[in-house]
Amino acid sequence: MTAKLIFATRPSALARWQTGFIINQLKTEWPNMLCEEEIIITKGDQVLDKPLPEIGGKGLFTLELEAALLEGRVDAAVHSLKDLPTQDAPGLTIAVIPERADARDILISPSGHLLGELPSTAFVGTSSQRRSAQLLAYRRDLSTRSIRGNVDTRIQKIRAGQYQAGILAAAGVIRLGLQEHITQYLPLDIMMPAPGQGALAVQCRAGDEETLRWLRPLEHTPTRLAVTAERAFLTALGGGCSLPVGAIARKNNLQIEMRGVVAAPDGSCLLRVSASGSQPQVLGEQLAQHALEQGAGELIALENPRG
Repeated sequence: MTAKLIFATRPSALARWQTGFIINQLKTEWPNMLCEEEIIITKGDQVLDKPLPEIGGKGLFTLELEAALLEGRVDAAVHSLKDLPTQDAPGLTIAVIPERADARDILISPSGHLLGELPSTAFVGTSSQRRSAQLLAYRRDLSTRSIRGNVDTRIQKIRAGQYQAGILAAAGVIRLGLQEHITQYLPLDIMMPAPGQGALAVQCRAGDEETLRWLRPLEHTPTRLAVTAERAFLTALGGGCSLPVGAIARKNNLQIEMRGVVAAPDGSCLLRVSASGSQPQVLGEQLAQHALEQGAGELIALENPRG
């Protein structure tokens, strides 16, 4: 019997690429599988004239896809893991996490300047509190401006001179074949990525054993362990994907090595923590506790002083 899966996907070129990548991986495992895509527009796709933190941090690019799953209109949805809230929506689960792509952020500078070389009058485009805070911690003389739109749209805005430079996730730029525009891969000691950055997540209904069975061969255990630690760190700090929090973990033999950063939104203070352990959930929670003991809670409160 031929299996058929319907995937929910957002309309952007990157979302379509990511869904197509998963479908191609599935067809390698199951050559007779039939796959369809249903394009769904999310709130994050519709509201393009406001910075992301102003229109809500959790579920901006996922809620409508999750609703289609729960209604049974689709069988699975492909997300950038960093866009997914750290807690599963009731009735849904992250079925598989494939091997992660490059987790770093990159700088696009039409003038060819590296981050340390940008003139002090430069405006750097980013809608991420995490990126803005770390950028200002590194160079207080720079300014940030909100930049919205799909990856290719943001690159066009930067190259058109609306910004002197911009910061984007390496994975999205590379997946779309736009790496020729990359000026610099930003070192982790300057720009810590978002928890889960560079990883994809395939979501389905929690009790859908048939879909889970088809998807299972795509799972990459080292990536799952790493991002579980990173997301546990974020959850223990307060959970919001818009917070000025970065983390990266890697499985190294039997241990998971992890680094995290928590920043004041204006970059005036930056806390760095690191640890290793064998249990990803425990490691992430322990690292968050270490950060909180150093004052991370007060820095996060500055992002949203009314709670």
